[in-house]
Amino acid sequence: MQREVDFIKFNPTQNMTILVKTDHPTEEYKHIAATLMAYDHVYAEQVGFIEKPRKRGTAAYLQMAGGEFCGNACLALAALVASENGLTGNGSTEIRLETSGIEHFVSCQVTRRQEGYACQLAMPIPNKIEQKTVMFEGDELNLVFVRYSEFFHIVIEVDQFDQQVRTKAQALAKLLGVTIGANLIGILLYKPHSSEMAPLIYVPSLDSMVWERGCGSGTASLGAYLSWKNHAAIAEPIKQPGGMIHVNAAWENEQVTALAIEATVEIVARGKAFIAV
Repeated sequence: MQREVDFIKFNPTQNMTILVKTDHPTEEYKHIAATLMAYDHVYAEQVGFIEKPRKRGTAAYLQMAGGEFCGNACLALAALVASENGLTGNGSTEIRLETSGIEHFVSCQVTRRQEGYACQLAMPIPNKIEQKTVMFEGDELNLVFVRYSEFFHIVIEVDQFDQQVRTKAQALAKLLGVTIGANLIGILLYKPHSSEMAPLIYVPSLDSMVWERGCGSGTASLGAYLSWKNHAAIAEPIKQPGGMIHVNAAWENEQVTALAIEATVEIVARGKAFIAV
């Protein structure tokens, strides 16, 4: 038996994202997502499900398969809503969305461009940023935790993104997934001299671990970290394997008071997928 799934595939900074339009039982989300993400299927780094809005004034509810918050998936959904509302030329519109992983809605400014949709998304502000020194696999690691209600990112400054560093990051993410309850764990390797980031995203409930080519929520957390580290507002383009994502962080009264990311989203495919059930 097969289930038909209507999907749209997006390219936000090569962080390939699939959004599902058809209604499906919530208990099937993880299976549908795992199938769609597979190399021998539609193939992507993450999957979200578009649901009806629950609050007045919002366009849709985005439920990620692992219950996490995903900045790039929000950018993708905002671009889709703008497209379906007929945004053309160099027109702009504001899209409000509800999403899993956070309690409040997010707002995205979408502008139509020839190459896709330029999107600026207001991001959640971390609950806490703190530095810790830990011993892991015989090494002393200086970690900065950027904590939110249901997920956290860890920033690690490095000189290179070599295999040894990547392997250690993966082991750390797995360990934290077992020991700490969170919808999402991100390990953000950061080269400060070149403003480059290599984001590793682990969703324990899906057992999904991906070195993403571009990470919106990770970029926001890195921006919050840089603002916290420098005690100042920052505006930085963060280079990632899939391209640039810009981050802006406001700093007042010794805390981050606002965060936003900017990236371009392309709608690259629409169709039906077939899932064995």
